[in-house]
Amino acid sequence: MPHPFAITVFEDSLYWTDWHTKSINSANKFTGKNQEIIRNKLHFPMDIHTLHPQRQPAGNRCGTNNGGCSHLCLPSNKSYTCACPTGFKKVDHHNCADGLDKFLLFARRTDIRRISFDTEDMSDDVIPLADVRNAVALDWDAKDGYIYWTDVTTDSINRALWNGTKQEVVVDTSLESPAGLAIDWVTSKLYWTDAGTDRIEVSNADGSMRTVLIWENLDRPRDIVVDPIGGFMYWTDWGANPKIERAGMDASSRIVIISSNLTWPNGLAIDYETKRLYWADAGMKTIEYGNFDGSDRQVLIGSQLPHPFGLTVHKDKLYWTDWQSKSIQSADKLTGLGRHTLAENLENLMDIHMFHRLRETVHNPCAVNNGGCSHLCLLAPAPKASSCACPTGINLQTDGKTCTPGMSSFLIFARRTDIRMVSLDIPYFADVVLAVNSSMKNTIAIGVDPKEGKVYWSDSTLKKISRANINGKAHEDIVSTGLVTTDGLAVDAVGRKIYWTDTGTNRIEVANLDGSMRKVLVWQNLDSPRAIALYHEMGYLYWTDWGEHAKLERSAMDGSDRVVLISNNLGWPNGLAIDMAGSQLLWADAHTERIEASDLNGQNRRTLVTPVQHPYGLTLLGSHIYWTDWQSRSIQRADKNTGTNMITVRANLPGLMDIQAVDREKPLGFNKCGRRNGGCTHLCLPRPNGTSCACPTGILLKGDGRSCDDSPETYLLFSNRVSVRRISLDTNCDHRRARARANLDGTGMETVISQGLKTTDGLAVDWVARNMYWTDTGRNTIEVARLDGTSRKVLVNNSLDEPRAIAVFPSKGFLFWTDWGHIAKIERSHLDGSDRKVLINTDLGWPNGLTLDYDTRRIFWVDAHLDRIESSDLNGKLRQVLVSPVSHPFALTQLKPVSSPLTPFSRLSQQDRWIYWTDWQTKSIQRVDKHTGRNKETVLANVEGLMDIIVVSPHRQTGTNLCGVNNGGCTHLCFAKTNSFVCACPDEPDGRPCSTISGYIPTSPTRGTSSTPVPNKIPKAPTDSPHRGPSLVNCTDKNLNQEGCVNNVVTAPHGEGLHISYVIGGVLTILAILILIAALIIYRHKKSKFADPGVSNLTYSNPSYRTSTQEVKIEASQKPPIYNQLRYKKEGGVDGGYTKEKIRIVEGVCLLSNEELYWDDLKQIKPSRGGLHTCMRTDTVSLQASSASLDDGETEQLLQEEASECSSITTLTPSAITPQRHAQHSLPDTGWVSTRKPSTESEV
Repeated sequence: MPHPFAITVFEDSLYWTDWHTKSINSANKFTGKNQEIIRNKLHFPMDIHTLHPQRQPAGNRCGTNNGGCSHLCLPSNKSYTCACPTGFKKVDHHNCADGLDKFLLFARRTDIRRISFDTEDMSDDVIPLADVRNAVALDWDAKDGYIYWTDVTTDSINRALWNGTKQEVVVDTSLESPAGLAIDWVTSKLYWTDAGTDRIEVSNADGSMRTVLIWENLDRPRDIVVDPIGGFMYWTDWGANPKIERAGMDASSRIVIISSNLTWPNGLAIDYETKRLYWADAGMKTIEYGNFDGSDRQVLIGSQLPHPFGLTVHKDKLYWTDWQSKSIQSADKLTGLGRHTLAENLENLMDIHMFHRLRETVHNPCAVNNGGCSHLCLLAPAPKASSCACPTGINLQTDGKTCTPGMSSFLIFARRTDIRMVSLDIPYFADVVLAVNSSMKNTIAIGVDPKEGKVYWSDSTLKKISRANINGKAHEDIVSTGLVTTDGLAVDAVGRKIYWTDTGTNRIEVANLDGSMRKVLVWQNLDSPRAIALYHEMGYLYWTDWGEHAKLERSAMDGSDRVVLISNNLGWPNGLAIDMAGSQLLWADAHTERIEASDLNGQNRRTLVTPVQHPYGLTLLGSHIYWTDWQSRSIQRADKNTGTNMITVRANLPGLMDIQAVDREKPLGFNKCGRRNGGCTHLCLPRPNGTSCACPTGILLKGDGRSCDDSPETYLLFSNRVSVRRISLDTNCDHRRARARANLDGTGMETVISQGLKTTDGLAVDWVARNMYWTDTGRNTIEVARLDGTSRKVLVNNSLDEPRAIAVFPSKGFLFWTDWGHIAKIERSHLDGSDRKVLINTDLGWPNGLTLDYDTRRIFWVDAHLDRIESSDLNGKLRQVLVSPVSHPFALTQLKPVSSPLTPFSRLSQQDRWIYWTDWQTKSIQRVDKHTGRNKETVLANVEGLMDIIVVSPHRQTGTNLCGVNNGGCTHLCFAKTNSFVCACPDEPDGRPCSTISGYIPTSPTRGTSSTPVPNKIPKAPTDSPHRGPSLVNCTDKNLNQEGCVNNVVTAPHGEGLHISYVIGGVLTILAILILIAALIIYRHKKSKFADPGVSNLTYSNPSYRTSTQEVKIEASQKPPIYNQLRYKKEGGVDGGYTKEKIRIVEGVCLLSNEELYWDDLKQIKPSRGGLHTCMRTDTVSLQASSASLDDGETEQLLQEEASECSSITTLTPSAITPQRHAQHSLPDTGWVSTRKPSTESEV
């Protein structure tokens, strides 16, 4: 047996694990024979047990009630014994104490332990706490039963009950190395030292009302103790000049009490009985004591103390921890004799305290009405006894009791996941976290409204602009749509507006402070706008642009009079600030590593500060400029005129972004729009010489120059998976959101159909008959229903193979659709599905979008496989290519040219010439002249997941048909034809009587699709009583008012004739289907028999969009090996590097999946040097081989190609997939946009 490890037994066999053979073995337990290997090839098998009731025979000596024991019942040979958990004393034979009265509490970095003094064994027991990483300082409060500790790895102060329950973080911000901790058990205050920030701070026991007590002349403060009886606190400082100091617990009367013969003064302890202060010095290797004023200093223990650290006193004993001897020891507190080791072989020993419940009762001057204080009441030495204090950054008013409402002068800055403030009202710099009750993912830009005391910020991950009060309350999102990367934000507190830049959409926008009346101000010739600054009094708007050609620009605050101020010697212009008093413009450039200034016209340019490592945000207040620096992770300050006297305001702050300086006492200035909103109905925006009125984006300003139209008359409506948006065609730019079936302003959303749908790819509305049509690729059907979702009916469900786009021509009575199936085609039928005709089935790939030009009577469609936009007449003739190539078009639309008194002809003639489409690959909406195919333009860029697009216009839905008046007299569905119409019933009865006879309403509902009474004459009001008439005729234009006009489906008036017609029709239908099937089989057989072996027949089945496990059939003739490497490459195109077939598969998988996984697959298509690579997940695509499929070697090669492409894509770095801009620096510094992250920012 090479290396047996563990053993178990069951019935007649032994089982054991063996490390050497890496197996589980068995043998007879009596003889050791019949050895066999149960399982091998195990990696170091460890313990082993047999799980079976026989291994745990019944019989419990403790009985059903735990033997009557309160805690543990331990069975013995014949009976049982009641026992208690470690440290708990036994109060009688069966019961243990409910808690511990007295125990020694000590920290060991990764755990906190206790040694109970209630029992004799003195065993140490770990307190069950979570995530203790590096516990150093400890204290306790017997009143509430809490223990407190600091953690210098997580930089936090924590607490839990003495038994480990109710664990919580008390303080976890703006801490760097909290090494000392003390509890004022009288007023429930928490005091601590921070050797990183060199401060002593205090807060309530729950961490609230935190403030800095001492911040000057501290050099690595270590331990701290408080004396609530005398009102003093004591702390050790082991910096360059080690010392022990004392001050009142309100920081008054500070003095140094010991400053000589000290090296590393570590632990401190107070003996309240003898009024002595004890300390341990690890450098001097002594434990000493003295009076509270430092007098009568004595060495208590001066030998065999290798490295004392923690120290505490209880009754007549002194207890301490020692790092080097790894032990806890005690001695007599008066003589130092009687040394005793309580525990040893304990690594990483830190602080130590004795927890007991007999603390002295002390008079509390803060007990009544919080001592008269509005915030903090702190104990103080006699004769004051107490004094009031304010939270960090807030000043105490002259009454000595009340704090000011908040900071009046402060810095506020974003740190990606939080927002912090540094008060400038107080003599020290301390940052306070804005306690907003919402999560922040990537907070970038920040702005403040000093008038209402609100802070505004943008989050590029959540894609929102939000605001809250400066105290963190009243949080709300004000802009949550149409944002990508909002880099810059500025609040016009005077004019009550918010301005922002968006690097993703390349826009500058404005809105009211609540996000309403949003307007795009600048959208042309912008390439990554970032910082933005306002000068309301002058009416100017300034911004930086760090695109291909970095520049600094200015315009009026309404976006007019745009001018480039500086365009040379700029790299990454980040921060921007306006010095109104000095009439100068200041900016920070992270590429040139300079902070520069010029006058307000860009002249007299000069360098203020250089070098600065990586400045980002820049602001100005008084005579100083402040900026954030990514590389030094700090906030810096310098003189605004000379750039000298540079100091660090705060350090050790990673993730610093924008910064703003605020003085709430400073007057705001005169509001140009203050009086009656400048006479404007909507937006009033300042200009250098006055004001101008403006309208929300997409809405036109009326001729009076002051009021706006109600809403845009003509606009593009498009979807992008998560939202429906619009782009006005009345104006030049828009980005507004609407929803599914809803009013055009986004209200009144409702679901009209939610069942019996799989993948509805296409949707079209007959605005005359009030019907909607849709294609269902999952069910291969075309259906119709009323606009409210009622009267649902399947129109076409045969010979469909993945129908997609659909369009209606109500005045002609035509229905058009595209089919992506095995043989791609475009078909047409009447609106009732009859007279079906294939218009185009040659030279088609993936016909996606479909739209109709009602004036020129032409069909337009996009082909995402052949990369082109084509058109033909309504019969599929006169076919022509409009645009080629286009990368991956999905949907398209166009505007019907109709003039009206409300629409100027000049503007309309510009609008109606365009055809618009969405493109997956370029993530954009584009347009081209529909007559010539020229003048291609990008309307909107950088929009993920673009889907359908339509033009909404009163001119688009004109014309009428016979269903336009009173639904053609039909009870449910009315379908117009070229010169007639038909009535139809829904597939499922809805409880209302249905008739296929125009103008006739049956008295009771029938289950069939038509009813059989004699028709009546069509009256003006179809509610007249029906009557029998002559034989039925078709409803045409000529005989519509003729007696007996019904739909042409009904051929017998009633009774038997109708039943006979059904039988005959059914038989003929079955025969026709059989003939079609036979013809199809013969056709396919001949096609496969005579196929040209020299031509590849490799095809992928069309996307089903149903699941991620769609089957993709591959049929190919045998080819030489070199062909396997070349066959997926598209020949003779500019995009020759990518695989169209693979794009098609991924598109199919992800198109209408709700899971981001499949959508991410498509997003893997990235630009690179050789064109485009597509990562097709092999686990989502099943490659089925048939007799004509790839052989095993080819299939394996294909999968390897897929895997290699996936790996090559997933390992691409941002710098590898982004074009270079500067020769020496590859990219501009976004830091949070992966496609524009420079190498220097990665190093930061």
